Amino acid sequence: MPTGASRFGKSGRCQCPRSEGHATAVGWISTWRNVPSTEFLRLRTALERNRRPPGEVDVSAFRTALERSAFPVAEDVRVEPAHIGGVPGAWLSQPCRRDDRAVLYLHGGGYVMGSSTTHGRLAGDIAIAVGVPVFIADYRLAPEHPFPAALEDAVHAYGSLRGRFGSESIAVVGDSAGGGLTVATLLAIRDRGWPQPAAAACMSPWLDLSLRTHDDESLAALDPISLRHEMAQFAAIYLNGVDAEMPLASPLFADLCGLPPLLVHVGTAELGLHEARLFTERARAAGVDATLEVWLDMVHVWHAFTARVPEATAAVERVGSYIRDQFDQEPPTTDGS
Repeated sequence: MPTGASRFGKSGRCQCPRSEGHATAVGWISTWRNVPSTEFLRLRTALERNRRPPGEVDVSAFRTALERSAFPVAEDVRVEPAHIGGVPGAWLSQPCRRDDRAVLYLHGGGYVMGSSTTHGRLAGDIAIAVGVPVFIADYRLAPEHPFPAALEDAVHAYGSLRGRFGSESIAVVGDSAGGGLTVATLLAIRDRGWPQPAAAACMSPWLDLSLRTHDDESLAALDPISLRHEMAQFAAIYLNGVDAEMPLASPLFADLCGLPPLLVHVGTAELGLHEARLFTERARAAGVDATLEVWLDMVHVWHAFTARVPEATAAVERVGSYIRDQFDQEPPTTDGS
């Protein structure tokens, strides 16, 4: 399988030569192998150089740094601020794409940072890959709004989109904490008796706020982004005294029956590798059509770097392909084709 190109072009397809790789499938697990690109190796070096030492988290400083480092959305993606179900956010879409389906995007950031600005590039790339509009929700953040505020906002946004598009025409996608929030949202709407969306996808999801599955020192040494001492502080800020194994906060510990088809992406160089594997095993045991794709050497939410590395574009394209398959939708085509 090709690993993808280094950027999205105006057509919504990759416009750069692809490096070659392949996926080895064993049942519901696929391991994606490729020779790391020069661009990825440079990125990895930069991330390692900027690895933060242990210390107390300054949420305000983290928010400012994330906003300043945000990639601009692809030039052919339109951004329209909006409120859906009372939740602020933004629609990201391309002209001449179908508008009878939608993706709800839930951004990462440890439940304490992130926004439609910081994650607009990734949400826009998902819009390109799937070929439908994406609403990225600016859900409320801790510490100002601890659990369950983020979940309440995600459920309200989904409910509004369901009324507009129908559940069968919606997919929910999230990265990191937003990946955990994606699964929590599916659980909450199930418990309300609402129909599930057509599909969901979780990119490097954070599903275990207890961090019981994050004790592998070899993975900690490899992961320059998911730092356990920071994650513990993020979890404490978000939970605000709630049990870390409460299923709607940590879906790893939930009864997962009744969830829709689900794709999970994780890299072998991230702290959440065991967590993603265990979650997918439990989802499969509960009867969920869950697929885990393990990407060799990739770091936490490498998908966010489509502006810099071809492996990110390949992963985003894979997410788009998966959702289109669940929608039974043809791939996006070039304008005028």
